[in-house]
Amino acid sequence: MAEAPAQPAAPSRLTRLDALPFTRRHGRLVVGSGVGWALDAMDVGLISFVIAALRVQWDLSSGELSWIASIGFVGMAIGASVGGLLADRLGRRQVFALTLLVYGLATGASALAWSVGALMALRFVVGVGLGAELPVASTLVSEFAPARIRGRVVVVLEAFWAVGWMLAALIGFLVIPRADDGWRWALAIGAVPALYALVVRRGLPESVRFLERVGRGAEAERVVRGFEDSRPLLGSSSRGTLGAGTIPHDVGAPATPPASDATTAVPAGAAAPAAGPGPAPRPRELWGRAMRRRTAAAWTVWFFVNFAYYGAFVWLPSILVASGFSLVTSFRYTLLITLAQLPGYALAAVLIEVWGRRATLATFLGGSAVAAGLFGWAASPTQVVAAGMLLSFFNLGAWGALYAVTPEIYPTALRGTGSGWAAGFGRLASIAAPLAVPHLLAVGGNELTFAVFALAFVIAGGAALALPELRGRALQD
Repeated sequence: MAEAPAQPAAPSRLTRLDALPFTRRHGRLVVGSGVGWALDAMDVGLISFVIAALRVQWDLSSGELSWIASIGFVGMAIGASVGGLLADRLGRRQVFALTLLVYGLATGASALAWSVGALMALRFVVGVGLGAELPVASTLVSEFAPARIRGRVVVVLEAFWAVGWMLAALIGFLVIPRADDGWRWALAIGAVPALYALVVRRGLPESVRFLERVGRGAEAERVVRGFEDSRPLLGSSSRGTLGAGTIPHDVGAPATPPASDATTAVPAGAAAPAAGPGPAPRPRELWGRAMRRRTAAAWTVWFFVNFAYYGAFVWLPSILVASGFSLVTSFRYTLLITLAQLPGYALAAVLIEVWGRRATLATFLGGSAVAAGLFGWAASPTQVVAAGMLLSFFNLGAWGALYAVTPEIYPTALRGTGSGWAAGFGRLASIAAPLAVPHLLAVGGNELTFAVFALAFVIAGGAALALPELRGRALQD
């Protein structure tokens, strides 16, 4: 008697997620995470306007202003490292909501600061929450995005940074100059993330990859079914639709599921058998033989991009004031410069699935280097704004590509840790940069200061070329 032919194994949950079009639920995830991202950017941006006002109101020295700016980045370095570790142990969504609560409450409390010391202490706590949120949010979105458009989805998430920075510029322009305590009202507005934490906790799904790794198979199945039942966004069917155009299934390398997926293949209508929780990730694994090259490249890019970006943009309103512009005019120019961030993100979102991650990141870093050099030599208001807009355009496009590539170079068990520690190492540079700017300005003015930033971008671009190219591939598990 002939045996019945064996039934082919049903696709695993991760394969099913990668095969989906960009659905309405994907859209809600990106927007829900992006709002948190924008609120983060708003808080980081606000401090650049606050220190410009405090220079006058509290008669602070450049050294004191530098420490007010830098102490938040000390907290961000710690928060990024700890947040990534917690995300790999407790879940992406839980840590995301917690970070919003921490930095939202601390920002609101900063509005009541009575001295430089009190403001610095509160800004440190703000930094812990801010630093933990960014790598966790990008990891969560990366783990849900279909492989063929994953880079584009994460760049769109990063584009919310420009929205938040523009909100900060608007608040700086409209609120801070209106009264002596305008900076306090600006920081009070920054408490909004504490309320938004409730939305994140209730409205966003937990990562399916995390749920499977810790043995919560039934919950993972419910999440996958929710995405499968969601309607395609913008009429997409078998193609991923997002922003500027569509990406077919066969772009780049095939989105082949990793070998470990085969052990979790289940019929579509059944929950997978619960796997036991995997071993807790160890940070030293980032420097094991398999990971050390990509970790070294990623940390180098993060370090030098942070140095140049925060050195330039945290001090930008103050640099403009020192160059002879009024406080209101410097805030207006900063707002115009900030507007160029959005088209930078848009172009990066297109190119990252056409050129790939490595080429896009290196190109935008090269453009950032040229723009920084031009800004250092800008003299007239037109030249200042034009060079500043170029710097915004290329630098923020590079940030979008960097946030896209970092989570995908690590396996699931190390993804939050790897992203968080790369960001945390980069924050060391964001601590040093605001402290270094007054000394660079004193020695060589804007020309030397921005020449140093240009060199930092060149070094980061070289390191970007050593990153692996993973366009279109399924995430490693």
